[in-house]
Amino acid sequence: MGWPGWFLPAKTLKMILFKKSSDLRHWLKSQKEGGRKTGFVPTMGALHEGHMHLVASCRSLADLCICSIFVNPAQFNDPKDFEKYPVSLEKDIEMLTKAGTDVLFLPAVPEIYPQGETGLEKYDLGELEFILEGRYRPGHFQGVCQVMSRLLKLVEPDHLFMGQKDFQQNLVVNRLIRLLQLPVQFHIVPTIREADGLAQSSRNRRLTPEQRKNAAAISQALNDIRQKMVAGDTGPVLEAAREILDAAHFKTDYISISRSADLKPIVNWNGKEQVLALIAAFQGDVRLIDNMLLN
Repeated sequence: MGWPGWFLPAKTLKMILFKKSSDLRHWLKSQKEGGRKTGFVPTMGALHEGHMHLVASCRSLADLCICSIFVNPAQFNDPKDFEKYPVSLEKDIEMLTKAGTDVLFLPAVPEIYPQGETGLEKYDLGELEFILEGRYRPGHFQGVCQVMSRLLKLVEPDHLFMGQKDFQQNLVVNRLIRLLQLPVQFHIVPTIREADGLAQSSRNRRLTPEQRKNAAAISQALNDIRQKMVAGDTGPVLEAAREILDAAHFKTDYISISRSADLKPIVNWNGKEQVLALIAAFQGDVRLIDNMLLN
C-alpha cells in the first residue's frame, strides 16, 4: 500500500507500507538484486525528532531507508507498561513520509511471533543481561533480542541505526549481531535533546506539565557528574547527582558511572578509562532513562 509523498530537496519520495513479512521479503529481494544498499531503523512508534534523526542518518548512508513500527510485547516485563505505551500511528506515518523513509514495516504480533510468545529462544548476553536495566527489568533484553533477531533476519540490512539513549540496549544488540554473525554495520546515533536538556523519548508524552518540568533534572544530574568527574572515588559525584534527582521528586532506580565497553561500574576512576554516566528514575509513574559520555 502506497502513501502520499512530500517534496524534499533532493527528490520526490513516496513511502511503501508492508504488513506481511513475505511481502516485505519479496520486495527487498528485488531491490537488493539491483545492488541497492539498505538501512534499517527499528522503532516502537510514538515517533519524535530523535527518530527522524535516525532516518536522516540512514538516508545519508543507504540507498533505501526501511523503518519498522512494532511494540514488542516480549520486552515488557510489566504488562501495565505495555498497555500504556503511547500509540500515534497516523502522525508516525506522516513524519516518516516527510523524512524520506522508503519503506515502513508495520506487522501485527502474530507476524513476528507466528508460534506464539512462549518458549522463545534464549541468548547468552553475559553480565549485560543482569546489570542496570537488566536488574530492574528482568527478561527485557531477551525480549529485545527475540524481536531484533527476527527483524534483522527479515530485512537483512547493510546498515542498522539506533539511538544512544538506550546505550545498554545497543550493547546487547551489538552482542546479538556477533552471536548471529550478521553482516550488518551498526551505527549508534547521538541522543537528541529538548531545549532544557531532556532526552527526547516517547515516554515524555505521559508526563504532566509539572513532571515534564521536573524531568529536566536527569540531564542536569548527568551534566553535574561530567563537570565534577576527577580521578579517584566516584561516590561523592554520584551522591551529588542523586540529590539533584531527589530535589526534582524523582524515585531513582540507579545512577551509575560505568565502563563504556561493558557497563561495569567504576568505583575508583583512573582518569583515563572511557566511562559514561547512566540514570534510570521515575517521575510519577513514568520511568525515564538517559546517559552521557564523560570523557
